[in-house]
Amino acid sequence: MRHADRKTAIAEYKKRKVVAGIFVVRCVPSGQCWAGSAPDLSAVENRLWFSLRLGTGRNPAMQHAYREYGRSAFTYEEAEALPEEEDAYIRGKKLRERLEHWCARLDAASA
Repeated sequence: MRHADRKTAIAEYKKRKVVAGIFVVRCVPSGQCWAGSAPDLSAVENRLWFSLRLGTGRNPAMQHAYREYGRSAFTYEEAEALPEEEDAYIRGKKLRERLEHWCARLDAASA
């Protein structure tokens, strides 16, 4: 890749629209449910499955269920996308509030 092409690709990546929000992961056989927040919903699903596959998932209960039932027993969905927010502090506060809401609504543990 030429230097100019690389520079253009990096600039385009930085301009992309990033959507923050809440996601939900369910283990169908066990009925367990986890909710999590992410500053970039487009990247969290891939990161989640990768860490669980490697055995380095952040949530021990989710990791245990993944080992027991396998990937095919899990579902992933984006529960809520937040409106665009310039201030990272405000976005983080909104994410925490909405995560609490979804955990209570779904009786879910935090992912």
